Amino acid sequence: MRSVITVFIFLFLTGVGTTQAPSPEPVGTLAQLMRGILFPNSNLIFDVQVRDPGAPTTAEDNNSVTATFSGIYTGWQVVENSAVALAEVANLIVVPGRLCENGRPVPVNQPDYQQYAKDLAEAGKAAYEIAKTKDLEAMSDVTNDVAGACENCHIVYRRFEDRCVSE
Repeated sequence: MRSVITVFIFLFLTGVGTTQAPSPEPVGTLAQLMRGILFPNSNLIFDVQVRDPGAPTTAEDNNSVTATFSGIYTGWQVVENSAVALAEVANLIVVPGRLCENGRPVPVNQPDYQQYAKDLAEAGKAAYEIAKTKDLEAMSDVTNDVAGACENCHIVYRRFEDRCVSE
């Protein structure tokens, strides 16, 4: 019995058998986050301007962004999921050590960049709250906040020749 207790104490003190959180180190570049998360999910939200996610689908809808990306999830749930993705990716774009496509560091310590990330998170959260109400008009209106959050950052940081570097 004493040896069993000793083994458990050893395992507890050494951390064997415990799980660790994933590494906070970034895997992809900022451009990959934009292309893989922000672009498709913001387009699903923008699609609400021309198509009611709660309406029955028609043959014309087969070419819509919603039809292309919805998979097994449909209607307003797709819009809710996309809004959550936008709010959550705001945390990913400020992870220290993330690089831009050109190999330069993302300016995560710049106050304006931090504000742009915060604006994105807020726009995503607002879109999520509205999507839960299924209010088509309010959802269409909040797309302006989503577009503004993206555009404000792009104006400063998206010049091709020196991507991610502000003046």
